[in-house]
Amino acid sequence: MKRILAFVLMAFVCLTSATGFAACAGFPGQGDDAGVSDMLPGNSGEQSSDDGGYMPPPETGDGPAEDAPTADIAVPTPDERQTIMLWNEGNIPAYNESFQRQSADNDDFIPYIESFPAQGEMKGAVLICPGGAFQFRSTVSEGYIVANALCARGYQCFVVSYRLRPYSQEVSALDLARAVRYVRANAGAYGINEDDIAVVGFSAGGILCGELLLHSDGYLLPTEIDPDYVPDSLDYVSAEASAIGHIYSFYGRLSVSDNDVETLRAGDLPPTFYAYGTRDPFYRQFIQNAEACREAGVPVEEHVFEGVGHGFGAGNASCDWIPSFDTFLTNIFANN
Repeated sequence: MKRILAFVLMAFVCLTSATGFAACAGFPGQGDDAGVSDMLPGNSGEQSSDDGGYMPPPETGDGPAEDAPTADIAVPTPDERQTIMLWNEGNIPAYNESFQRQSADNDDFIPYIESFPAQGEMKGAVLICPGGAFQFRSTVSEGYIVANALCARGYQCFVVSYRLRPYSQEVSALDLARAVRYVRANAGAYGINEDDIAVVGFSAGGILCGELLLHSDGYLLPTEIDPDYVPDSLDYVSAEASAIGHIYSFYGRLSVSDNDVETLRAGDLPPTFYAYGTRDPFYRQFIQNAEACREAGVPVEEHVFEGVGHGFGAGNASCDWIPSFDTFLTNIFANN
């Protein structure tokens, strides 16, 4: 029933949004879960403080306290598909029973990742964040299909199921940070260099990746958001990524790119890959965001597809971005 209500809510947003977008159908040939709607503005439920949100992370991570519990998370099975719960039940930062009931997820939802084994020579790891306006997740078209395509090119992939609204973007970033920490802590088991980790997101999923790298990476503890959370050993692992892919997305918040050069420079962002179409309603914002990143000294690679709209997922003949992303990551990981 909650998923039906979520669908009705998204249809209402698409019909009534002040942006004037008239359709949520997505790019031709893709599923109904990939569309312009996952960038539309709405009530974000954000919980930022008056000073702009997070305190900056320390330059180096302190080790866990002697009495810090061990992270009770699944042992990796690198050669087979696996679902891995990211938090221990009863100790999930910023958990809110009321939010759980309002979310499109089940009441007992715990954020998790699904692993996809690499094929052939191992190149590194990619964490994939599907879009959906933080109202839902386009897990098939912007998750599983992308993971299969990247696995075939030698990447161990992880599709991230992060928390949705009314949880804030900052809280969702805690889930992604936890996922990165898990992959880095288990780099040896997965046969990767611990620095060869990238994040890629679609629309709202890309915004989430940007939130991580601007505010939540490094050694920032979840206690900055939830003082009652009890950190475990995994929380003291770095959540940094060596590269980010913005697929019809940008650094910022829903519908609003953050083009402040000083903010982007202070984020110490990794090489950033953009892929978007000229018919996307956010086309100009993508251009502005990429240019602001360049001014901030961020290495940027852009791929612009003529006549292509929003929501193309893994791409097609008109927007075949995955081979370029593979080359982009291969060059970065080779120098780590």
